[in-house]
Amino acid sequence: MSDACIEALLKRRSVRVFKDAEVPLDMILKAIEVSRYAPSAGNKQPWRFVIIRESEKLKDLAKILRYSRPLMNAKVAVMVLANKDESPTSYMVDASLAAMYFWLAIHCIGLGAVWIQTLRNINELLEFVNAPQNYVPIALFAIGWPAEQPEPKDRKPLSEITYLERYGESVKF
Repeated sequence: MSDACIEALLKRRSVRVFKDAEVPLDMILKAIEVSRYAPSAGNKQPWRFVIIRESEKLKDLAKILRYSRPLMNAKVAVMVLANKDESPTSYMVDASLAAMYFWLAIHCIGLGAVWIQTLRNINELLEFVNAPQNYVPIALFAIGWPAEQPEPKDRKPLSEITYLERYGESVKF
């Protein structure tokens, strides 16, 4: 892995404040294109993406979810849905991987985003985007041009989260 790739991964932050500037649809589509290459069990690719750009819809969407204030000044939102029928045992993991690829691609093309938790409001969100009941909204991203540069938050040390061979066996650093 190149240093540039690692650097890009380490610089990604959750961006919650956006400039008042439109986001071209082709940039969102480019990030979704990258997401198509996320791994999935049996290559089922059980994900779907719903792009929401109308400002009134973004405000209505913010009313449904907790901690969704970033949607109020976002220019775009993207909801990642998982089809439970296409991949019954791994749909959540598969779609989460696609969501992560999407988030990283958004960062790499210069946009900012924050992942908004969706699992408390599944039915309301499915209704909002007119999705069938066999889908689960895995993630919702508020997206725009960053108007902030958040500092990195503290991370747990490797010694606290890493074991060798089995849980509880410390790695000697």
